[in-house]
Amino acid sequence: MPGDVRFEALLAKAANADFPQKLDKAMAALEAENPSLKGVLYRDFGRLELEEGKLGDLMGIIAKIDFDPAQHGSRDIFGEVYEYFLGQFARQEGARAGEFYTPKSVVNLLVEILAPFRGTIYDPACGSGGMFVQSAKFKDAHAKQVGKKGDLPIYGQELMADTRRL
Repeated sequence: MPGDVRFEALLAKAANADFPQKLDKAMAALEAENPSLKGVLYRDFGRLELEEGKLGDLMGIIAKIDFDPAQHGSRDIFGEVYEYFLGQFARQEGARAGEFYTPKSVVNLLVEILAPFRGTIYDPACGSGGMFVQSAKFKDAHAKQVGKKGDLPIYGQELMADTRRL
């Protein structure tokens, strides 16, 4: 992967006025290097009507967050960061946050009650996919008890187009 698209290199340029355009170019370079990402990464940072420096500030905040996959039991660092920000935003929104975010503790409880060892999981309002992630973690954690890993097909739908894209 080209060095100029790595997080540290982008972070060093975060204060530049043309940082949104640099992010767009970095996403294009990542897609070129990884064809499976084609059309997945957001590439319109330059069109966002944000106050100058906001994206750079966000990069700085992300850089300070210490996400350790070993500590969180996750292979998905992006998912951990996304979940962190969703949770922080939900805390600021208070009661209104329930419209778009189910707290992780509630999702964990639901998964423990449903005990998805096998079958199909369907979430009609999947949002960020927290139920899917926790179901897969539950299945993997109990694989020895069940005696096999098995498949756990998941299906979901989401009303909001921006959330579906995520």
